[in-house]
Amino acid sequence: MSESHQYPVQGAGLGLRRSMKGEILTPEHVDFLEVAPENWIGVGGAYGRWFREFTERFPFVIHGLSLSIGAPDPLDEQLVHAIKQFMRDHNIRCYSEHLSYCSDQGHLYDLLPIPFTEEAVHYVAGRIRRVQEILEQRIAMENVSYYAAPGQEMSELEFLNAVLEEADCDLLLDVNNIYVNAINHRYDPEAFLLGLPAERIRYAHVAGHFDEAEDLKVDTHGSPVIDPVWQLLQRAYRAFGPIPTLLERDFNIPPLPELCEEVARIRSFQASAACGARGANLLRPAAEVSHGR
Repeated sequence: MSESHQYPVQGAGLGLRRSMKGEILTPEHVDFLEVAPENWIGVGGAYGRWFREFTERFPFVIHGLSLSIGAPDPLDEQLVHAIKQFMRDHNIRCYSEHLSYCSDQGHLYDLLPIPFTEEAVHYVAGRIRRVQEILEQRIAMENVSYYAAPGQEMSELEFLNAVLEEADCDLLLDVNNIYVNAINHRYDPEAFLLGLPAERIRYAHVAGHFDEAEDLKVDTHGSPVIDPVWQLLQRAYRAFGPIPTLLERDFNIPPLPELCEEVARIRSFQASAACGARGANLLRPAAEVSHGR
């Protein structure tokens, strides 16, 4: 798969929030934007016009909150059809969701872990395939943070890879979630990262978290990204190239210039990775380069 086909957007992005209304945001600041479709489907008035102004100026991706792909409840196909129309109305480049569930006869307003079992792999993969059938396109599932692993039969990495393979869907790579889970569940974050299928990655998320204790991190998206997470993102770029990356910030949102400083940091890491890749190609034997291998 070529890079241009694999990635729906390029560069460094930011999650667009209603609190940013009135702020000046230009392509000089960010390359693409992301919203949760549930927060914008059917929105009219001043906010609807404001959102339309952005979707006409920026490439957009959407990251869902309530598909609840692992839930025991029937799949909410009405929501999927609404998302399909929303994507058409706003020229959305990619739809991603959480590999978790958040409902059981009603929404639970939290992302709960799917058991890492073979039965769950088959169940979830079937539901993802149905979503893709309705949308008439692939979706990306995000590796999520979790704080318990009920009924675990396989590792998180084995479960994630099995779902991606059986559903034949893509991956939204959340770097902070790898770091958080690695601390909480005591595994090597770099080994997890390198075990992911590069060809399925559509784009990445990076965010801050809360230190509940030395061995307990909580994924909050409410603080700046810390150095170990930046370092893991740079490791991802060395492994996969400078994949499009979005900064998430959902709580304690600072002034836009502070967010743009973090976005600029993503861009600088991407530029360094691109330079490193070009330098490595120049050092390869001429015959090898000429064959593109």
